[in-house]
Amino acid sequence: MRKRILLLLSVILLAITSLSAQTINIAAAADLRNLLDLVANDFKASNPGVKIEIIYGSSGNLYQQIVNQAPFNIFFSADISYPKKLDSLGLTGTKPKLYAIGHLVMWSSTLDVSKGIDLLKNPDVKKIAIANPKVAPYGKRAMECLKYYGLEATVKDKIVEGENASQAAQFVLSGNAEVGLIALSLALSPEMKAKGKYFLIDEKSYSKLDQAYVILKNAATNKDAVKFTQFIDSLPVRKLFAEYGFKLPNEH
Repeated sequence: MRKRILLLLSVILLAITSLSAQTINIAAAADLRNLLDLVANDFKASNPGVKIEIIYGSSGNLYQQIVNQAPFNIFFSADISYPKKLDSLGLTGTKPKLYAIGHLVMWSSTLDVSKGIDLLKNPDVKKIAIANPKVAPYGKRAMECLKYYGLEATVKDKIVEGENASQAAQFVLSGNAEVGLIALSLALSPEMKAKGKYFLIDEKSYSKLDQAYVILKNAATNKDAVKFTQFIDSLPVRKLFAEYGFKLPNEH
């Protein structure tokens, strides 16, 4: 009888634990791939039972999915304008919060990027990978950069567009493009660090990449989602963002 009671109590406790732990569904800009995976794993290690699902994509496409009622709880955008739009539509549970400032770089595994942006004029450069400027903030900044340096017309036939920042990085990593104008955070990922080098593009050539997150309206009662954003603002995670090349808000 005592064993049965203990077994019953164990089942009840397990049920209560599973009910209290909620899944956190995150929509995240593709420049956070690798970094946010590490953050999520660290969070889950200290919060057993919590599940985190992350969908990466271009900020513009993720914004549109949220407008169309995709069931995300938190949105990490590479451009603060998208969370601000969601807030104006009444789709947020909190105000947008700046979490980092991003940087654009030129990356290659085969060419000497230390020559700077003029490398793009080199006849050896047949393809230049960027993210889709219509929906991806890093792609938009890449086009701003090309325009600033008077290269837009010169290289327009060389440009290949990835759906998002991560796909653009994959194009150049795989050799489908000789050069990529990509996010510094992706260039600092272990795989890309091992296979190529980057050139930090002057920030004056493109508009600032103010990156922000927001808790969405449907997550108002999701305590784990709130806890995760608090974890994002913690000192260890701030340091991790810095390691991936982001400028922190307090340096803004």
